[in-house]
Amino acid sequence: MSDKSRPPTQHGSGSEYFKMTKPRQLAELVRMDRPESVLEEVIEILKSISAEFDTEPVSSVLEKTVDLYNGNWPGYQACNTDYHDLKHITDTFLAATRLMHGAVTSGASLSERQIITLLIATLFHDTGYIQKEDDREGTGAKYTTTHVRLSIAFLQRYGAEFGLSDEEIVEAGTMILCTDLAVVVPSVSFPSPEVELLSKILGTTDLLAQMADRIYLEKLLYLYYEFKEGNAGNYTGEVDLLQKTIGFYDFVDQRLETALDDVKKYMAAHFASRWGFNKDLYQSAIDFQRRHLEKICVDPDTDPRSYLRRDGIVEKVRQKYGDKGY
Repeated sequence: MSDKSRPPTQHGSGSEYFKMTKPRQLAELVRMDRPESVLEEVIEILKSISAEFDTEPVSSVLEKTVDLYNGNWPGYQACNTDYHDLKHITDTFLAATRLMHGAVTSGASLSERQIITLLIATLFHDTGYIQKEDDREGTGAKYTTTHVRLSIAFLQRYGAEFGLSDEEIVEAGTMILCTDLAVVVPSVSFPSPEVELLSKILGTTDLLAQMADRIYLEKLLYLYYEFKEGNAGNYTGEVDLLQKTIGFYDFVDQRLETALDDVKKYMAAHFASRWGFNKDLYQSAIDFQRRHLEKICVDPDTDPRSYLRRDGIVEKVRQKYGDKGY
């Protein structure tokens, strides 16, 4: 899509664009490759909840998060994980805002401080992949199995700098904990019903944001190498991971509907309120990707990577890793 065909992202412009063109895909609503465009949409949503909403803390933490991932945070290197990158963070940031908005639109009562805590937790939820300045061995992918714990530790260290109280830091840590697929969410002790809802929103949107990304299938090739370095999973190569992702969809469906209480149902309410479109575009994007993956993996004699052409990622993976994943 060319710049001229993309939707405008200035405040108040989204609905007008929708009425004019009626976009059918999630990727057509916001320039997801631009953090500033994502922030504009987040602020638009927050102001729709309350015109008096103080968005400065949210803007400040996003700015610092971009600095962190770009290597401009003292004591830390730039992000060097290609799957768990800055775009995944901003994708989740917007998805969490949307789902929270859908919950509020559906009657949930959340304070401004609780919403801000959710959004800070979202921006920090994968900071455990970022290596410290003196950590020069491998990449952040080596922390795959421990990154949630490390992300919570990062939050505990820096949360107060962004205005979080001790109580809010604990709450945000609980929210991050629910992004860990190994955590049994019903066994988590939540400080309040509101924190439980927000924790399940973050746990849900961490999955939705990844799997609805238009280049999700291509980025799975990067994920294979993160898993390999982090000794996670049991995959023999890139194609093996692609094939096993078909079963992962069923696992995610089950987790979203049971452990995370099907809070994803609120996403449709967001799109109805924000865009006048009674449809969950995240689910539509995920369903499309799933059908494509099933189609390209059906023939055991055909390499499914030959059907993954978006953003030149297959070629980038080959340039970076050679034939290691074959």
